[in-house]
Formats: sequence, structure tokens, C-alpha cells
Amino acid sequence: QLSRLAAVCPLEKSGFFMKKYIIKRLLWSVVILGIVAFLLYVLMRSLPTSYLEQIARQKSQQPGSRTFEEWMQQLSATYGMDKGIIPGFVAWLSKAVRLDFGDSWKYTIPVTQKFVQVVSISFWISLIVMILEVVISIPLGIIAATKQYSMADNVISVVALAGISLPTFFLASLLKLIFAVNLKWFDLNGLVSRNHDFLSPAGQRWDIAMHLVLPIMTLTIASVGAYMRFIRTNMLEVLNSDYIRTARAKGLSERRVVFHHAFRNTLITLVTIWGSSLPALFSGAMITEQLFSIPGIGYTSYQAMVSGDIPFSMFYLVFIAILTLIGNLLTDILYAVVDPRVRIA
Repeated sequence: QLSRLAAVCPLEKSGFFMKKYIIKRLLWSVVILGIVAFLLYVLMRSLPTSYLEQIARQKSQQPGSRTFEEWMQQLSATYGMDKGIIPGFVAWLSKAVRLDFGDSWKYTIPVTQKFVQVVSISFWISLIVMILEVVISIPLGIIAATKQYSMADNVISVVALAGISLPTFFLASLLKLIFAVNLKWFDLNGLVSRNHDFLSPAGQRWDIAMHLVLPIMTLTIASVGAYMRFIRTNMLEVLNSDYIRTARAKGLSERRVVFHHAFRNTLITLVTIWGSSLPALFSGAMITEQLFSIPGIGYTSYQAMVSGDIPFSMFYLVFIAILTLIGNLLTDILYAVVDPRVRIA
């Protein structure tokens, strides 16, 4: 009983410190989020263009209308932009804590409503890409590491370097040229076809899926190379460790040495990448969505920023900051899950 109690007490102690650590990190995250939100608000107010200026300029050009300065004063007072940066940020923060981010100037609907309309598209694209990254990069990275300098390693390394080196816009244009222009398998742009409304429910879902193939291919090819190189490098480092040589000397099978000992230690570094991928699930791929005219959150946010839509841009950037903080916290927690030494320490 004493030995059993001695074994349980360190785990309970480590669990107590883990809870204390999480609470401390959450409190620091709130402070960091406040500082980030203030900096973002200052940057938004310092933009060289504003949607209000565009509206004021259009209204001032109408026959018999007031001047541009008069319209700017009226619109600034209407949207609360006539205050200084500090009072304006305090007014924005008082509403933001109540999840009231106001109406989008460009889309003329509540910011959260527009976000809900477009985020699901980007979420499914990013989730599929993340799954493909894991399914493709882990086996290929392990093969490249266990068969170093072989033909398989050389081919995987060339493919990985090509994926890392090719810019997204070039890769997207190349895929569109091959599969949309030459082979005519997919449409060039958009989320639906012209006859989408006349299709059955199953046909409509298939139509949307076919339009997402090229964006998913673009994102997967552009990112899977970095994952493969990362896994290969870390696996090679682990495979050359002393304890791996000891495991082989004990007569363990190569499969058990690679997957049970080497790959488990590689997971510690992979957790960092996977934890940082959380914002990508909801932030969207801004360049890729723009190239393929996919109305996801990345495309919508880009259009809002270009037009100077401060309410939507503030919500989007603060939302990404929150996801980044959560991703970093989850990464630290997963460290303890993967490696018990971290949890005990």
C-alpha cells in the first residue's frame, strides 16, 4: 500500500501543477489578447483607406449633395469614428466583451452573421487539407528517414522541395491550366456551376465538392512538403540516438524500433506544428480562396480589408489572435500528453 501510495502521489502532484499552469496561462492569454486587440485597433484606424471615405466620396459626387468633409463628419459620428483612438478602443472593447462587433460596413449585416455564413467553407477545406497532410507526410517522411539516400528518399525529397519552393499562385495557376483548361475536368473559379440550382440535393453537394478539388490540391501540395521534410529530419535525429541503437542491440524488430520508439519521440516536435494549425482551420487560405474565387472567410476578410471595413477586419484579426493563443495552450498541454517527463516536470 505504501508503494502504491508513493506511485500515486507524484501523479496527483503533477496534475495539481498542471491545473495551476493552465490557469496561469489563461490569465496571461487574456492580458496578451488585450494588448494585441489594442494594437490591431490602432493599425485599423491608421489605414490609408476607409470604407467611410468611399461612401462619403460617392455621396459628395451626387448632384446638389454636401461636400466630402461634411459627409465624413456625419458618417464618422454615426459609426463612432469621430472619437480618439483610446476612447474609440474602449467603446469597441465594451461591446466586444458582449460579443457585439457591430455591423459590417461593406456587407451591411452583423459581423458575426457574415462570419457564420462563410466560415464553414474554409473550415471544411482546411480540415480536409490537414487530414491529407497527416496521411501523406507521416508515411513518406518515415520512409525517407528509414531509407536514407535511397531512390525513395531522393524522390520524396525532390517532391517535398518542389512543394516548398513553388509559390501558391503559381501552383494554383498550373493546376488550373492542366485540369481546368486542358483536361476540362474542373471549373476555373467559383464554388458552384451555372446549373447548380437545377441539380438534385446530392448533385448540388457533388458540384460543390468538385469545385473544391483544385483548392484542396493546391493547399495540400504547398504544405505537405514542409511536413515531410520536418518528419524526415526529426526521425533521422532520433534514429541515430543511443537508445535506438540499444533497442536494436536487444533484438527488437525494426518495425517496433521505428514506430514504437523513434516515431513516438518525433511526435513531441510534431505537436508544435499541429497545435499551430488550429487558426488555419478557421482563418481560411486567403491567397488560394482569392485565386479560385471561393467565398470563404479568407476571401471575405480580404475584401473587407481592401475596402477598409474596420468592424469586420477587427473581428477577424482578433478571432485569429484568440485561436493562436488557444493553439499555443493546447500545444503545451499535448506536450504533457505525449511525453510524461514534461507532465512530471
